[in-house]
Order: sequence, then structure tokens, then C-alpha cells
Amino acid sequence: MVPRKFLVDVNSTMQALLEREDTDGNMQITIEDLGPKVLQLGTVNSNGFNKFDIRGTYMLSNLLQELTLAKEYGRKSIILDEQRLNENPVNRLSRLIRTQFWDALTRRIDASLLEIVTVDPKNRSKDQKPRIYIPRGQREQYDYYMEEARKRPYFPLQVEYLPEKITPEWVKSVNDKPGLLALAMDKVVDANGKETLRGKPFVVPGGRFNELYGWDSYMIALGLLVDNRVDLAKGMVENHVFEIKYYGKVLNANRSYYLCRSQPPFLTDMALRVYERIQHAPDSLDFLREAFRAAIKEYKEVWTSKPRLDPITGLSRYRPEGLGIPPETEASHFAQLLQPYADKHNVSLNEFQRMYNDGEIKEPKLDTYFLHDRAVRESGHDTSYRLENKCADLATIDLNSLLYKYEADIAHTIRTKFGDKLVMEDGSVETSAVWDRRLRKRKLLIDNYLWDEKEGMYFDYDTAKQKITNYESATTFWAMWAGCASPKQAARLVADALPKFEEFGGLVSGTEKSRGKLGIDRPNRQWDYPYGWAPQQILAWIGLIRYGYEEEAERLVYRWLYMMTKAFVDYNGIVVEKYDVTRPVDPHRVDAEYGNQGANFKGVAKEGFGWVNASYNLGLTLVTSHARRALGACTPPQLFYSSKAAFE
Repeated sequence: MVPRKFLVDVNSTMQALLEREDTDGNMQITIEDLGPKVLQLGTVNSNGFNKFDIRGTYMLSNLLQELTLAKEYGRKSIILDEQRLNENPVNRLSRLIRTQFWDALTRRIDASLLEIVTVDPKNRSKDQKPRIYIPRGQREQYDYYMEEARKRPYFPLQVEYLPEKITPEWVKSVNDKPGLLALAMDKVVDANGKETLRGKPFVVPGGRFNELYGWDSYMIALGLLVDNRVDLAKGMVENHVFEIKYYGKVLNANRSYYLCRSQPPFLTDMALRVYERIQHAPDSLDFLREAFRAAIKEYKEVWTSKPRLDPITGLSRYRPEGLGIPPETEASHFAQLLQPYADKHNVSLNEFQRMYNDGEIKEPKLDTYFLHDRAVRESGHDTSYRLENKCADLATIDLNSLLYKYEADIAHTIRTKFGDKLVMEDGSVETSAVWDRRLRKRKLLIDNYLWDEKEGMYFDYDTAKQKITNYESATTFWAMWAGCASPKQAARLVADALPKFEEFGGLVSGTEKSRGKLGIDRPNRQWDYPYGWAPQQILAWIGLIRYGYEEEAERLVYRWLYMMTKAFVDYNGIVVEKYDVTRPVDPHRVDAEYGNQGANFKGVAKEGFGWVNASYNLGLTLVTSHARRALGACTPPQLFYSSKAAFE
């Protein structure tokens, strides 16, 4: 049967569609709308006279998405292929990620996107002027942005140099005038034959996060490489190298208020994966050399030195410097914590925050609280009861697994790519033997402090209390991703730990038992049960496959992709930051402190969310064609695996 083509008047069809089908008035057509779930469209061949029914939530929501895009492009009428409306949902979502979402999330800090990339939805200060901070020594960048500012009298771009030495005091002093931090640029020749600068590209997570993030970038890069967007993944590595060179670390993100904080380190693996795709290019080895020089600098100066290194255990902690209350949070985020202090000093909440930040009021307990809060944010797991009020004291399994991976990657790469001799910028030489010793030592420390033989899994170690913790976290599987678990330990993780975390939609971040009871004074935290996150899935998938547990990995992949696909089908193409993996019907609904990024759109979702997009297209490469067909038919996991078992 030849697919029909419809002649569609954009405005009248959209009006009729919304009036009939969008019964809750949210500009989305979902399974919760109570309309008749049918609309007629006229065919092209009959000039609209012969009409056929478009039925069901999925086809009608796809129609709304196509009409929304057509309207934004100023189209009065369109010819719409029926195949676009009933497209296999797996193919549709994968296509949208590959051809639309990545482009929508791509940024450069140059003339092409200045007015977009400088926008900061997190800026709650009175000073809303767009601002960019330039490292000392980057005169060409400073002159470039000053010239671009002069060209845009309507756009009040502020261009300022950073100080030679960046201190917590200085960072706090500019919290009332936050700005974007400059990233790497290339010299290019423009259309007029004039030499100019062009920003290296990067992909942002989406939603309120409109800048280059640390560990988000690694997960996003995995998806970009699957989708053959090597240029974007390479640009993100180069931007992280720039950050280490000029800001001392891979930043939490490139805004001024993040200058003291990093995020979980993934640079070596990220660089190696990009190198695999560009290794035949003439400058590929230079790319790898610069990335590994930067990673070694970060390893030594950030992760294995004070204040992050614990001198007693020899393990590392998330423990960034900083002063005051993190300014990027939502206005009410700390209200419940701070109100009693405001009452104690007989001032308003806003006045107390100002006085505390300025040092006019001293509250040592708050100083300790925010030390740990900053550490939670550096961990990327903000927030969780696993880390609250203790994170800066924890030698976590996640961080130390990542550092083991750094040591292994650096040793292997120096040995195999640089003739066992990597010359650093200062003339010193790195050899593989030193890094081999480091990884062997860390393996012993991880086994000694973080492995619980009775439970068959890894836990964090409290360096202040000098004892292992008991919070069950999906980060236990990061040891498999990094390769620091022995085959015996991996078998215990699969047998004893995996059943604790496997839920309907994949891995849950932590167990319900460890989270504990919730109440008015103890609300949900977004990195706790019942929520699942893309990075936890991705690292577990790769780790399981690394140790030969392909069947378990594919089952987890199927669960996650099914949950995403079903929400995409039932809820107007939605793709969000995180999911409630215990909810089969509406997993995008999240009752936690930050809500859910990616859910508030009108008509059509245009970005998805960075690492979730990546998890989908990466996950599709890890399942069989049979599983992919079942996902396209929205076959629930239990039905798919029960029928598969019966067939086998």
C-alpha cells in the first residue's frame, strides 16, 4: 500500500487539533487528554477532498509536533507524509536526536551564537547584563569580544579579564555580576579573507543548563560519536583542555560561580574515544598528547593534592574550595535551612543571606554545611541523602574508580602511543611504570577501604569517622566500568548488588532502604530512590559488558530504552533529564527539588536532554535487532523477556 500524503492547512488544523484533543490545555497531546483521539486530514491527490482518519495519541501528537514546527517556520500549508505520523517510535526518537536535538544543543562562544550562549537562566542577581570573563594572557580573545560588543550596541555585552590568581574570595565577590568563562577558539579566515577567531563547539545539557559541563560532556560525547558528530566530541575535549590550562580544572561548568568546583573526571577516556575516530588525521597524536598532558596536570593538581586528597587513606574526595551560599540554585532552595538563622539574628531571609555571604555574621555550622554542599555539587550528584552533610569527608567509590581509570589510561597510552615517554610542557617526563604503580596502589586502597565482602559491593568511606558507610548506591558499578573490580568482585556485584538496583525502567540511583523514610522535613532528593539517571545506566552497561555480562547489560538497556520510548509515545515526544524508574506509566514525573528539565515545552520537544539523548542512541547499539523491533512495538520488558525465554 502506497503511503498517503496529506495536504494540511497549518493554522486551521492546529486549532482544530488542540480544541478537540488537548483537553488539559497544556499544548501537548498525551494519554491523559480525553479527546476523541481522531482527526481527519485530506489527501494531496484529491486536493484535500478525500479524507482519512488520523487516530490515536501517538499519531495525533506527532501531527501536533509537525504543525508546531511548520508554524514556527512561517508555513501556511504543508504536505505531510503519513509515514511521518506513524513512524516507528524508536526510529523517530533516534532520528530526532541525531538530526535535530544535537544541533539545538550546540554552542560556540563567538559571533555566531553570542546572544544565545551568554543567556543564563540560573542568574538571579540584579545585574542581568551578558558578561564574558577572559583569562589573563588571552589578549586576542579579549580584543575579539570587545570588537563584537562594539558591533552590537543593542546587546550590552560586558567583557572583563579574570585576575591572575583566582581565589574563593574573588569568585564570591563577583556572584552579583556572574558571567560566562571563555573557552578555546581557532584562528580562521572569514568570507572577506580576514583572519578572525571561531569558538570550538560544545554541546550543553539543555533546559536551565546553557553552558559546557564536566561529566555531562563525557556522556554526551558517547552519543555524539555514535551519531558520527566527531567534530563536536573533539571540540568538547579541546575545551576541557583549555579549562585545565587556564582555570586549573575541568569546571563544573564555564560560569564564574563555578570557578572553584570541578566534576567527576572522565577526560582520558573521552579523549581516547575521540582519538579512535580521528587517528588517521595528521594532527591526531598532537590532540591526544595535549589531552593527556592536561589530564595529568588535573590528576596531580586537583584530585591528588590538598584539599581533595585524604592524607590518611591516600584516597580522594570531592572537596572544592568556596565561600558562601551557592548562587546558582533556585531562590527557595536553602530557605528551610536558613530561615531559623535569620530568625535567630532577627533579620529577613534575604538580609541574612547577604550578611552571611559578606562575613558580617559568623555561623560555623553553616560553613560546614556549605563545605559539604559544594562537594555534593562537585560530585555531580546534587542532591542525595547519601552525601548530604558529609560529602567532603567521603572517599567515594565513584571518584576513586575514575582516578583508577585515569591511571590505567595514562599508563597504557604513554606506553603504546608515546614510546613510554610523554614529555610535559615543563620538560618533565612521564613514563608508564609510575602510573602502573599508582593504579596498583589505588586498587589495593579501594579493596581495603571501599569493598564490603559481606555485602558483595563497594561503598564510600568516611574519612572523618574513619569507617565505611552503608548507603547502597548505583555508583558501586563504576568500579566495573573502570576495570578495577576483580572477576570475583564483578561476579558478586552482579549476583548480590544488581538485584537491589534493577527496577522496571533500569537502574535506580540508590535503594529505598538506604534513602529511608520521607516526610515534610525530609523530602525527596533527585539522586536517590526512585530516580534513575542516564550516566548511571551508561556506566553500568559498559562495565557489565567489559566483564562478560552481556545478557544482564542488554536487559538493563532494554528496560531504560523501553521506559524512554513509552514516555516518548504517550507524552508528546518527551525526553527529560531523569526518570522515576519505578513508574511504568509516567516516569517523567519527578517529585524532587529541581523538578525535571525538558518537560515544559509547547507543542514539540526540540532538545531532549544531553546525556539522555546520548543514552538512547548509545543503548540502541547494545541491543539486538529483535530487541529493537520489540521496543518499536512498545513491548514491556517482562513480556519481551518472558516470550524470549519461551522461544529459546
